[in-house]
Amino acid sequence: MRTTVGIIGAGPAGLLLARLLHRAGIDSVVLESRDRAHVEHRQRAGILEQGTVDVLRATGAGRRMDREGLRHDGIELRFERRRHRVDFPGLTGGRSVMVYAQTEVCKDLIALQLAEGGPLLFEAEALSVEDVDGDRPRIPFRHQGREDVLECAYAVGCDGFWGVSRQAVPAAVSRVFERSYPYAWLGILADVAPSHDELVYARHDRGFALLSMRSPSVSRLYLQVPAGTGAEEWSDEEVWAELERRLETDDDWKLERGPVTQKSVTPMRSFVHEPMRHGRLFLAGDAAHIVPPTGAKGLNLAVGDVVTLVRALVHEKETGSPDLLDAYSATCLRRIWQAERFSSDMTTLLHRAPDGTEFDARLQLARLERIASSRAAETDLAEAYTGLPLDRPARGRE
Repeated sequence: MRTTVGIIGAGPAGLLLARLLHRAGIDSVVLESRDRAHVEHRQRAGILEQGTVDVLRATGAGRRMDREGLRHDGIELRFERRRHRVDFPGLTGGRSVMVYAQTEVCKDLIALQLAEGGPLLFEAEALSVEDVDGDRPRIPFRHQGREDVLECAYAVGCDGFWGVSRQAVPAAVSRVFERSYPYAWLGILADVAPSHDELVYARHDRGFALLSMRSPSVSRLYLQVPAGTGAEEWSDEEVWAELERRLETDDDWKLERGPVTQKSVTPMRSFVHEPMRHGRLFLAGDAAHIVPPTGAKGLNLAVGDVVTLVRALVHEKETGSPDLLDAYSATCLRRIWQAERFSSDMTTLLHRAPDGTEFDARLQLARLERIASSRAAETDLAEAYTGLPLDRPARGRE
């Protein structure tokens, strides 16, 4: 089997890459190790930056998002039983975010790819990535009990942190930067209308809490718990009682309870692999970087990667110049490190470290007071949360 771009992984990065390539007249094949049902139902991120929303609309994948997604023009910060709203459009010149689950993004992109795009093979396990230093990388894979090889001009690893693509980058040129946090998120899905119309980020002496949502009738809520906690260690009643404590305010706001339909624990870590290109292999999404979920950056960074890569491939196709492809890793990493910075800042701002002192707690409160009282500090948060524009690389003071 031959194609121009061989894509490993049918998560949002791989699927959007295939869609953008199709619209640019560049053929591709997508290999996904799991079945379609698994891809369409694995729960992941739910916040789309303005740039991600714009890209999905421009590629024809935004119709259901615009119909069913929830536009959010701000978030609420809670601390010391107080509430402070951050107005995104007023601080960023009109930018906002969209609550629309990654599962739904994947469903939309899969439907488009199967209807209009190149081959999308489910239960096709990439076994390795070979010959990336030559002109025709090879991706041996197993599909329907048979082994085959996908030959391509470019191989793109969108296969997540545990995939095979990153292993094709020689250890001698790889650099890894990572941090593990001593806490995790215990998350629940509940069949109850959200108790607030925007996301609520709460800093509390007992730990962080987040009120989010998946739809007007389904709430998504999180609690900070120690790393290594099992979801079964918390009963539904204990979760709701702790959420009420950490989200409480001095006014008459009330947390509405409902049946819990899903409970899980999300580890907290930061990870960056440099470089994101070796020869004719390119890494995108979680294969190259992971952020703690506090800043809602994971899916959005993957979108930035593939937009940058497609722009470079189109540039080479039209001009014959590899300049943008050669700059792919450096261009993406500028954006990624800004997102890592923001995600780390949000995480340390709102979570109580197990070894944290009262001095640390006072610094957190001072930082929150600064955001609540300074337009400059509030604007910095709003600009980072809604995302850097995708129409140019992140540089300098952007």
